Amino acid sequence: MSWLNELLWGEGIAHSVMLLAFVIAAGIQLGKIKIFGISLGITFVLFVGILLGQIGFKMNHEVLHFMKEFGLILFVYSVGMQVGPGFFSSFKKGGITLNMLACGIVLLGVATTIILHFVTGVPMATMVGILSGAVTNTPGLGAAQQAYNDVFGTTDNTIALGYAVAYPLGVVGIILSLIVIRYVFRVSFEKENEALNATEGKNTNEAKPISLMVKNPAIFNKSVGEVSALIENRDFVISRISHVNNEVEIPSSTTVLCENDKIFVITTERDAEALRTFIGEEIDMDRKEWIRKDSQFVNRRILITKSELNGKRLGTLKLRNLYGVNITRVNRSGVDLVANPNLTLQVGDRVNVVGTESAIESVEKVLGNSMKRLNEPNLLFIFVGIFLGIFLGSIPFVFPGIPQPVKLGLAGGPLIVSILISRFGYKYKLVTYTTMSANLMLREIGITLFLACVGIGAGDGFIDTIVNNGGLSWIGYGFAITTIPLLIIGTIGRYFFKLNYFTLMGLIAGSTTDPPALAYANMTAGNDAPAVGYATVYPLTMFLRVLTAQLLILFFV
Repeated sequence: MSWLNELLWGEGIAHSVMLLAFVIAAGIQLGKIKIFGISLGITFVLFVGILLGQIGFKMNHEVLHFMKEFGLILFVYSVGMQVGPGFFSSFKKGGITLNMLACGIVLLGVATTIILHFVTGVPMATMVGILSGAVTNTPGLGAAQQAYNDVFGTTDNTIALGYAVAYPLGVVGIILSLIVIRYVFRVSFEKENEALNATEGKNTNEAKPISLMVKNPAIFNKSVGEVSALIENRDFVISRISHVNNEVEIPSSTTVLCENDKIFVITTERDAEALRTFIGEEIDMDRKEWIRKDSQFVNRRILITKSELNGKRLGTLKLRNLYGVNITRVNRSGVDLVANPNLTLQVGDRVNVVGTESAIESVEKVLGNSMKRLNEPNLLFIFVGIFLGIFLGSIPFVFPGIPQPVKLGLAGGPLIVSILISRFGYKYKLVTYTTMSANLMLREIGITLFLACVGIGAGDGFIDTIVNNGGLSWIGYGFAITTIPLLIIGTIGRYFFKLNYFTLMGLIAGSTTDPPALAYANMTAGNDAPAVGYATVYPLTMFLRVLTAQLLILFFV
C-alpha cells in the first residue's frame, strides 16, 4: 500500500495534480452555498486549500510555485482580453465622472491601508493582503505576492492569510454600504426608475431606425449620394425606399429621391432630429411593413469570420455596388452601430444585410459567416500575448528613491499587453477575437489554480495565525478598508454629482470588482443600470487594484 500512501501524502506530480483537482472541485461546489442570499463563489477554493494545508497536505514547492504563477498569468491575461475593448472608451462622456469616483474609492482604500499600517504596526505585506481581501480583488493579491517575491526572493504567507480572513466580511461590507447609502438618502426606487427612464434617450451612439417622408424641396430629384454629401457629418444609412407607386427598392448612391417618397433610415439618436429637419416628417411605419411590401427582400445578420477583413473599413468592401445589398447596422458586443463607410470591421462583428436571397448568399461568401471558424480557439495570439506580457513584466524600471527596480511582474505585464492587443490588435490585422465562453474558461481555470495553490501554501499555521498572531483584528481592519471609502465616495456621488442610485450601486460594485455585489444590485434594481455602471468602471479599477498592490509592497515593505 506504499503507492497509496505516496499518492495521498507524497509530493509527486500525481499527488500534486490530484490534490489541486480535489481542492478546486470541492471549492467550486461549496461556493454554490448561499448565506442570506450571498455566496463566495470560486473564492471558496482558497478556503478549501487553506483547510487541507492546515491538516498537513502539501505539494512539491517547485510545482506549487509554477502552477500558482501560471494560473495567475492565465487569469490576468483573460481579464485583460475581456476589459480591453472597453478600457479606453470607458473614459468618454459620463464615464469620466464614474471613473474618477472609482479612482477615489481605490485611493481612499490605499490611504486607509497605509494609515492602519502605521497606527497598528501590522506589516505592510499583511495589510496589502487584507486590502485585497477587503475589496475582493484576487488579481491584487497575485500582484502583491509577485512583487514581494521579486524583491525578497521568497513568499510571505501572511499576504494570503490577510486576504482570506478579510474576504468574507469584505463581500458583506460592500452590500451593507449599498444599504446604508440607500437609507441615509431615503432613496425611492420609483423615483430612481422615473429619472432613469427620462434619460434613456441620451445614448446617442447606438443605431436607431426611423421612417421618413421626403418633404424638403431642396432634395427633390437629388440622388442619395448627393443628399449624403449635403449632410456628410451625420451618421445614417438609407436602408430602403418606397416610391409613390409603392415600389420598394434598396437604394444605391444614384437612386433619386422624389417628393413624398418614404425612406427607411438607420441613424443615431444624436442625428435623428437633424435628419427629420433636413429630409421631412417622420411617419409611423413599422419595420415589418417594409419587409411585407416586397417579399423578394430579406433581412439577415451575417457574422464576419474571415481574418483578412479584420481592421478593414466597411466602405472598402463596396458591397452595395457589387451585390446590390445594403448594410444598415453592425452589432458589436451586443451594441448596434450605424454602418457608415468609415466604420472599422472586426472579426466577430454581426452585420445586418438587406437584399435578395441570392445577393445575401454572395455576401456571406465574402464575409465568412462561419460560426465554426469563430468557435476555434485563437491560441496563437493568446500565447504571443503572454510571451510579450511576461517580457514586459520582467523589464526593471528604476525610480529615484526606490532601492529596488520596479517591475510590472507576472500580473501587470500580461494584463497591460492583453488590454492593448484586444483593443488595438485589429489595426495591425491581428485576429484577437475570443468567444466569451472560451475567455471565461481560460479565466476560471487560471483563477482556480491560483487560489488552490495559494490556499495550500498558506494553510500551514492558519489557525495559529488567527488565534495567536492578531488574525482576528485583521477582520476589523478589512471591514474598515471596505466600508470607509465606499461610504465617503458613495455620499459624494449621490449628494454632489446626483448619481442615480442604481448607477451608484454599479459604480460601487465595479470599484471593488465584486460580482456578488453586482448580483445584489441587479436583483434590487430590476434593470441594467447597475451592470452599465459596473462595466464602465471595471477596466480602470482592475488595472489600479493590480498597480497599487505592487506599489504598496515596493514602497513600504
